[in-house]
Parts: sequence; C-alpha cells; structure tokens
Amino acid sequence: MDTIQHYRKLFRYDGWANGEVFRALCAVGPASGIGSPGHEGEPLQHGLKRLAHILGAEWLWLARLSVPARAAGVWPELSLDECGRQVQVLGNVWDGYLAGLTPGDLERTIEYKNTKGEAWQNRIEDVLMHVVMHSAYHRGQIAIEMRAAGLEPAYTDFIQAVRTGKLTD
Repeated sequence: MDTIQHYRKLFRYDGWANGEVFRALCAVGPASGIGSPGHEGEPLQHGLKRLAHILGAEWLWLARLSVPARAAGVWPELSLDECGRQVQVLGNVWDGYLAGLTPGDLERTIEYKNTKGEAWQNRIEDVLMHVVMHSAYHRGQIAIEMRAAGLEPAYTDFIQAVRTGKLTD
C-alpha cells in the first residue's frame, strides 16, 4: 500500500468511527433522563459537544489545507442532526482531498495561524496524522463519559473497522 492509500484508509476509519459515535449518541437520545438528578442528558450533551468539536476541527484543518471548507469554528454548537449530516459530508470531502494528493504533496509544508493567532508551519503528512489522532482522542473522551453514565459507547477501535470490512481497499 502506498502512502496516499494509507492516509485514505485512516480517513475512512475516521469517518466510520465518527459515524459510530453519532449513532451511539442517537441511541442515548435527548430525552433519556439518564444521569444523576439535575444532570439528565449530560452524556448526550457532553458527547455532542465533543463530536461537534471533532467536526469543527476537521473543517478548520481542511481550510488550512486550502480546501474549500465550511466556517464552523473549532467548538461549533451543532445539533445531533447537524453532526450526522457533517459526518457524511466530511468523509466525502476528505476522500476528494486525498484523491488529489501525490506522495510529494505529503512532504509539502503549509503555513497557517492557530486559533490563538500564532503562525505555524507543518508538513501535510503531519497535519493528516494529527487530524486522525485528534479525533480518536476526543472519541475516547466521549466513550469514557458514556461508560461512566452506564451507557454503551460506540466501539470505534481501528481493528473493529478492519474486522467488519469497513476499510476494504
């Protein structure tokens, strides 16, 4: 497998895993009444906030990579339905972006400003790896919160995607 195919596989995993988290949050539902008194619905709200952050950050990185992207902000306030739509759209946008890359492009450096206004430079391959790892980190937070609330989180291990044929070439 060449390097571009490797990244395409990682981003198919990312899209699949984001979709699994979305489905797990849908199963909780806004009117679940779970949690301790006065904290009903917290696992959904916290999970929704983090999923929206994953999506917002991915749109931000796409814009930094010069891909026409939605201006969502890094911590956008999205409904569950909006998250579901964006999970689908992002997968297609990443696939299109990666399809247009060459191995040489991965070594190219981009310049951008972070959310604090600080100027940075990074290689495209490092940005791509960051996006996948950043999303996995926050999906793990969502899983911890759901499990702590007595809920079943999404099973988003990479190997699960491989085992179930979600990442076939």
